[in-house]
Amino acid sequence: MEVRETVLIVDDVPENIDVLSGVLQADYKIKAAINGEIALKICAGDSLPDIILLDVMMPGMDGYQVCEILKSDTRTKDIPVIFVTAKGEVEDEKKGLFLGAIDYITKPVSPAIVKSRDKNHLNLYDQRRHLESLVKDRTAELELSKHEIIMRLGRAAEYKDNETGMHVRRMSLYTELLAGSLGLSEEYVDLLLKASPMHDVGKIGIPYAVLLKPGKLEPEEWEVMKTHPQIGANILGEHKTPLLNLAREIALSHHEKWDGSGYPDGLQGESIPLSGRIVAITDVFDALTTARPYKEAWDIDRALAYIQAESGRHFDPSIVPVFMGIIDDILEVRERYKE
Repeated sequence: MEVRETVLIVDDVPENIDVLSGVLQADYKIKAAINGEIALKICAGDSLPDIILLDVMMPGMDGYQVCEILKSDTRTKDIPVIFVTAKGEVEDEKKGLFLGAIDYITKPVSPAIVKSRDKNHLNLYDQRRHLESLVKDRTAELELSKHEIIMRLGRAAEYKDNETGMHVRRMSLYTELLAGSLGLSEEYVDLLLKASPMHDVGKIGIPYAVLLKPGKLEPEEWEVMKTHPQIGANILGEHKTPLLNLAREIALSHHEKWDGSGYPDGLQGESIPLSGRIVAITDVFDALTTARPYKEAWDIDRALAYIQAESGRHFDPSIVPVFMGIIDDILEVRERYKE
């Protein structure tokens, strides 16, 4: 069954509503309102009209006021509004168009003009909605592709250090949980989830002999290892996109320590970006509880005791208690994505 588009007719004179309804009802579903207040209530419902024919001179709230309110609401701002009025002066028309109306028809109306204008503007509105839908779908595809590329880039680094690469997945989900529990915005939490897998991308530039050495690193080897945050930042570069900028920030700062003893820049306290302070905890927890070529995996209690002991030294003391408070959720992710 064909779904007909809806026209909302707003006029305080019932006879004018009858005239416009008679012209359009064969082709459209008609809704009517005898004043601006009722029109706004209709537009506040779940089923929005596709176009509005709006009288200007009405008692109480006039058509200009109704149009201004509609155009200030994100739900209704794109609905085409055509003023249908006896006010035919150029200044009246300019005012209506300035407020966001797309057309201006003077009374008494010509049925042919009403039908033609209504059809043309609905066609344009439908085309715009279709294009917006295509853009939205394409944008979603690009975001998904970008996320996949980021995950693969993170995995590329982990293949030098962790054959399964599950560390990337776990710590990014830990990061999402922790950031959400800190009350950060959904947008920022989502960016952290997508950017954090690249935290160790700089390990691509570290020689195997250093990265996979089964024993303690010599001082000169440790200096080489400490270059991987800067290498990661260089790989990611500087961009206008929030995601890659955040990924670079994390790569560069996640080995900084609260007391200033970290690397590469020896940042201290809140001078360390929040993203780096969050990832510092989630990265260390997963590293401690995962077997590596140079160490055995720690048990959970030992790892948590270390994180608490390092509060105020390695880790932001305001974030550690939040991490401890969501440990059940953290362990659930760890079990789901275990090696």
